[in-house]
Amino acid sequence: MAQSTRDIKRRIRGIGSTMQITKAMELVSTAKMRKARIRLEKSRPYYLTVLDSIGDVISNININHPLLQKREVKKSLYIVIAADRGLAGGYNANINRLIDSKFRKDKDSVSLITVGLKSRDFFKSRGYDIVGEFIGISEEPQFSDARNIGKLATDLFLKGEVDEINLVYTRFISTLSHDPMILKLLPTEEIGKTSNKINKVIEFEPSPEDVLDYLIPKYIESSIFGGLIEASSSEQAARRVAMESATDNAEEMIDDLNMSYNRARQAAITMEISEIVAGAEALK
Repeated sequence: MAQSTRDIKRRIRGIGSTMQITKAMELVSTAKMRKARIRLEKSRPYYLTVLDSIGDVISNININHPLLQKREVKKSLYIVIAADRGLAGGYNANINRLIDSKFRKDKDSVSLITVGLKSRDFFKSRGYDIVGEFIGISEEPQFSDARNIGKLATDLFLKGEVDEINLVYTRFISTLSHDPMILKLLPTEEIGKTSNKINKVIEFEPSPEDVLDYLIPKYIESSIFGGLIEASSSEQAARRVAMESATDNAEEMIDDLNMSYNRARQAAITMEISEIVAGAEALK
């Protein structure tokens, strides 16, 4: 019984050490989540306004641009945004499984650009075609990152290596709610239909083709940047909730082990008293 109490105390110390780590990670995630939410609140109106403005301009141009051409979809490109680190509950798994469940039996029809170690490692281990990978940007993405991802994606589309471009990210709703979603970027009918304003007569310099050459990549980059910002906030919120849950579970386990320890100690004391009484009786 004495050995049992030592084992219980050892487990209590071990869980207590783990709880200190999860508590510290919870505090760090809370600070990062607050910073990410402030950035999201500042950035979301910007990139939504950019998308609306670009759509308003494109709606007044009636030309057949290479980036707007529709063709039979034989190969799809998915830009998958996950995290570089784990310990974020189901955040990474939800994004990865969203694509894996869709193409598990038809991997030849999809190419991937992965953002984050967790998405790269997941899809590489399952034999997917990864045409680009971006590591170390998931927590604090910059617009230059979106520009690099967008250029790679549009180059593949223009070369005819892929027939459509999709963005996969986690939309931030609240600290407890995040929505994994797929957004089709190219070709999409949403370009040119984002504005309800009355059509205007617009003059383009130097030409409508040159204007589209500039605006459509900006549309792609702004969409990807928006997805990166949304995913960053979702990641920190998911990690904070996961660490808070882990800390609460550790506290419950320690409480249960303390009760077990007290019972074991009481049983050991009772047994010792019984042995003393029995020995005294034997000496009579």
